[in-house]
Amino acid sequence: MATEIKAPTFPESVAEGTVAAWHKKPGDSVERDELVVEIETDKVVLEVVAPEAGTLSDVMVEEGDTVASEQVLGTLGEGGAKQASSNADADKGAEEKQDTSSAPATSGASGGKTHEVKAPTFPESVQEGTVASWTRQVGEAVKRDDVLAEIETDKVVLEVVAPADGALSEIKAEEGSQVESEAVLGLFVEGAGGDAGDQAAAPAPASAAGSDESSDEQVGDKILAPAARKMVAEHDLDVSKIAGTGKGGRILKEDVQKAVKDGSAKKAAKPAPSASAKPAMPAVDDGERPEKRVPMSRLRQTIAKRLVQAQQTAAMLTTYNEVDMTEIMALRAQYKDTFLKAHDIKLGFMGFFVKAASEALKRFPDVNASIDGTDIVYHGYQDIGVAVSTDRGLVVPVLRDTDSMKIADVERNIADFGKRGREGKLGMDDMMGGTFTITNGGTFGSLMSTPIINPPQTAILGMHKIQDRPMAVNGKVEIRPMMYLAVSYDHRMIDGKDAVQFLVTIKELLEDPARLLLDV
Repeated sequence: MATEIKAPTFPESVAEGTVAAWHKKPGDSVERDELVVEIETDKVVLEVVAPEAGTLSDVMVEEGDTVASEQVLGTLGEGGAKQASSNADADKGAEEKQDTSSAPATSGASGGKTHEVKAPTFPESVQEGTVASWTRQVGEAVKRDDVLAEIETDKVVLEVVAPADGALSEIKAEEGSQVESEAVLGLFVEGAGGDAGDQAAAPAPASAAGSDESSDEQVGDKILAPAARKMVAEHDLDVSKIAGTGKGGRILKEDVQKAVKDGSAKKAAKPAPSASAKPAMPAVDDGERPEKRVPMSRLRQTIAKRLVQAQQTAAMLTTYNEVDMTEIMALRAQYKDTFLKAHDIKLGFMGFFVKAASEALKRFPDVNASIDGTDIVYHGYQDIGVAVSTDRGLVVPVLRDTDSMKIADVERNIADFGKRGREGKLGMDDMMGGTFTITNGGTFGSLMSTPIINPPQTAILGMHKIQDRPMAVNGKVEIRPMMYLAVSYDHRMIDGKDAVQFLVTIKELLEDPARLLLDV
């Protein structure tokens, strides 16, 4: 009996998606939960996995087609279609061999078939992408579906995976080069480490056992798992300072995460790699004024476009106030150790701000509303987005039903968002559906700013640096820890009176935290 493969359920704000890439072809056998197809939306790329083991018998939508939420993409059979596709595969393999006559030898017990490694099919709105990085080198043994390269577009970073067990034989598109949809990035030979030729087998002696460690990499006297190697590169860590807990001292992803958290593996003697993200100025003789021009990343271009669009479409206005943080800081100092022991998470300031904002949103529903065309959508819940800065740009994951969350839940979720944001593991569900946003420029030292609304929301709260300032208190001058607050709002939806009272409510709740408990 055939099993339908369906697109995921899209959130209300996402009307459709685009079939980015099929990872299986009709006749291919798949295991339960194995990646079959990727759907790209205007936010993230969603993975569609096999609901059960079987054989892909029918593909109903092609790469590049637009699909709706829960649309049927294809069907799974019990395995009868495999033989029907074998002749087509053989013909295709012959054509590929003829087109790649300059590739390394492809004969061997494992078949040795040569594949073209292609860029994914880009949606119509994406004309080209940039080869961000090659995670495998020529001759390095890889397993099927291991990531070979990453392509950065103006929306998301797409992964190009290995079509089979084997090795790259040639790289045709170097890192930083521009590629079009379905462009050939390189050549791939099946059977690395066995019969794929000496060139593919020689660099991988450690993987001859054919185990799941065949894609490990040895750095000095350390052996890194693939996920660990990627994290080491992202955080520019000194591998020699990381203790491996895997088999034979193998460094696992968890070991790298621990090193990142405690900061024990930072590079001290080699600052150059960490600075490589920013262009180094060219060496010049005295008297010259050097300049260096580099292209803006596609993700940065998209962020810029959306921020400008928000300013052009919304009647944006900002109101300011300041809050005395004395009581919050005293409460935090008194209970931070007890809080850490009870909840295994540090007590920060964001939990208080999220709870205060949740209460204020209930009192001023216009601030919690959104604009949809000519309609106003009032939300009977508070889903607050928290802006998180990552190496690739700003993302805004969303805390759900913050009114019912405890401060410990808020702090725990925010810490998790920050961790997954740095690792690039935030998904669409994490970033969709917010009704209000909080951004904290104070973590970077900002004293005051004008935050930009995150459409279709109608308001955003900006937090800033806590700074001691002389204040008049009961007729006397006292030094108090003060923070400027800013609320930017869409004047099409929110009147100035409501915006000001909303911000004053947050100020009052923070200056007297007992109000949060007493609901007054």
